[in-house]
Amino acid sequence: MPLSTAPTPSGPLLSRRNMLQVGVALGGGLIVGFVAPGLAAAPTVSGFAPNAFIRIDPTGKITLVMPQVEMGQGTYTSISMILAEELDAAWDHVTYEHAPPSDALYGNPTFGLQATGNSNSIRAFWLPLRKAGAGTRAILVQAAAAAWKVDPASCRTEASEVIHDLTSRRMSYGALTSRAAGLTPPADPPIKDPKDFRLIGRPLRRLDTPEKVNGQTKFGIDAMPPGVKFATLAHSPVFGGKVRKVDDSRAKLVPGFRQVVVLDDLVAVVGDHMWAALQGLAALDIAWTEGANAGVDTAQVRARLVAASSRAGVVAKTIGNVGKALEKDPIEVTYDVPFLAHAPMEPMNCTVHVTGNSCEIWTGIQVLSRAQAVAAKVTGLPLEQVTVHNHLLGGGFGRRLEVDQVEKAVRIAQQVDGPVKVVWSREEDIQHDVYRPAWHDRLSASLDGDKIVGWKHVITGSSVLARWLPPAFVNGQDFDAVDCAADMPYDIPNFEVTFVREEPPAVPTGFWRGVGPAHNVFVIESFIDELAHKAGVDPVQFRMNMLGKAPRLQAALRVAAAKSGWGTPLPPGVGRGVAVQPAFASWIATVAEVSVDADGEVKLRRIVCVVDTGIAVNPNTIVAQLQGGLIFGLTAALHGEITIEKGRVQQSNFHDYRMLRMNEIPPIEVHIMRSGEAPGGIGEAGTVAAFAPLANAIFAATGKRLRRLPIDRDVLAGRKEA
Repeated sequence: MPLSTAPTPSGPLLSRRNMLQVGVALGGGLIVGFVAPGLAAAPTVSGFAPNAFIRIDPTGKITLVMPQVEMGQGTYTSISMILAEELDAAWDHVTYEHAPPSDALYGNPTFGLQATGNSNSIRAFWLPLRKAGAGTRAILVQAAAAAWKVDPASCRTEASEVIHDLTSRRMSYGALTSRAAGLTPPADPPIKDPKDFRLIGRPLRRLDTPEKVNGQTKFGIDAMPPGVKFATLAHSPVFGGKVRKVDDSRAKLVPGFRQVVVLDDLVAVVGDHMWAALQGLAALDIAWTEGANAGVDTAQVRARLVAASSRAGVVAKTIGNVGKALEKDPIEVTYDVPFLAHAPMEPMNCTVHVTGNSCEIWTGIQVLSRAQAVAAKVTGLPLEQVTVHNHLLGGGFGRRLEVDQVEKAVRIAQQVDGPVKVVWSREEDIQHDVYRPAWHDRLSASLDGDKIVGWKHVITGSSVLARWLPPAFVNGQDFDAVDCAADMPYDIPNFEVTFVREEPPAVPTGFWRGVGPAHNVFVIESFIDELAHKAGVDPVQFRMNMLGKAPRLQAALRVAAAKSGWGTPLPPGVGRGVAVQPAFASWIATVAEVSVDADGEVKLRRIVCVVDTGIAVNPNTIVAQLQGGLIFGLTAALHGEITIEKGRVQQSNFHDYRMLRMNEIPPIEVHIMRSGEAPGGIGEAGTVAAFAPLANAIFAATGKRLRRLPIDRDVLAGRKEA
């Protein structure tokens, strides 16, 4: 998902020595927590503490309290692998549980708050969790050595046991917990050399799969506290509209109907079951005051973006003399991408029980502490009287970085006696999303032979960061908006990237899987392809010529070209396209092969994706995430578009906001490069990789350059101009 931030440093931020603290668990168990730099210190405790990250009970069971959330990306398994590796734990002894809300204790070290996004669960916690595991292992060895009266250096660990080979003695971790609880871990415990890894790098099965298969997994929508009622809601069809009046006479006739909740900006119906709530809502006669946004439409939004792109913006990066470099024969183009909805398979939902002195919430969200905070604000209760139970998420994609589902459910629950589960219909979800921004890009470049000597990129659109994390929006600069644009991997001597902020009227915008790079890599790699063809140079070779300062990306591109059969003959109407990206500290090269028929229909024939993501914690997860991300991005490129007319979103469900069908998915090959570098991010990287290779392959097949998304079949069929 999908929160963008500056690149994660590999140095001081994550390598300070204050990461471990140890406390004693009740019942003779061992609790180990770590303190991430910049966050509140975890106190040493004499009893159970919710800030503990590692617990070992006397039976040897090892529990990791998960600081990040699981929304299908496999992070619970990978994080557990990191812990178990440094702890030398038996893999079948490891389990996990969700962390409670706390920025101070479970905040992501990169963000400083409890958030899962930016493909950085592994990146952010790679060193802290390894230190936590290594420190725990060190004190367990110390405890065993003291019991045996031997030098700790003569002991080793394996499969949740401390072993002394000279005397053939061994003790389980569970048996050592009471002895280890009073010991102090080393300030900076040594961590393993990657050559000694036993778990990391193995393609292990995910821990959460069995319960998903047998139906035991509890997502937010599965929460069923005793006495729960069901509700669904309707917002104004126009952005910002308000409720004028409601006639509920017909709704009261629906079996199972309980009540109508009328708030200023929404109406909800509560029933004994979901069908009663849905039928009751459909039976309501609601009149809305549409307000000032009833005239907003897509054409107006784009016109504002185009006009704004001529304004002076904030320069994100400049090198050399761009003005002079672009004086002679500049190549100038514009690109546009639309609003997009998230459409996770699990609809927006939140179950809430509000009493006079408490608020209890069951949901699945990427920002747990913010969910607690907004509930406290709505109810007026102190934080400690708001309990949030987080569950697995049935897809997030950035949508669950927002807390509107919680805020609205709490407001509804305040009017209901007992717990109420508020579930959004798919129509409400798509028509009242927090959308991926629409963008307009102006690019100019100059060529000298087979090299780019001048490059100017003006990016115009909404600043999600300014709303979502205001302290990070400094001097008008949104580092997510220019991610992968300001830090392009190519060696270009004269270079400038500018961000122009232009907020769309009324349309709420938010992070969407792939965030800034998903838009920027499409635009940049499509234009790079244009320049390659203008220069008369093979697109792969053109890129290779300028990637001398990015050897990992150069190597991935070389493998992608070889694996895809780049340059080998293809039938008429079939083309290959290529793109590279440095997004999320993973270096990826992708080749798409497509065919285009006379009606402009695009068939995906094959995708080859090569990734250098550093140390591959779990190769299975990397392959799955890149495959899933590519499908997500290809879906958006081929079909994804949110349009607005008279202040209303026109799309409402999967009939007009299409997903790729199973029979439309091509073979997707993922090749992982061996690397000893720290892990990069993967969850969003596949989505970023989808757009440009597809567009470039379509050009190779048809000779038609598409500078707008989604793919326009009328242009490809010759029924209209691009």
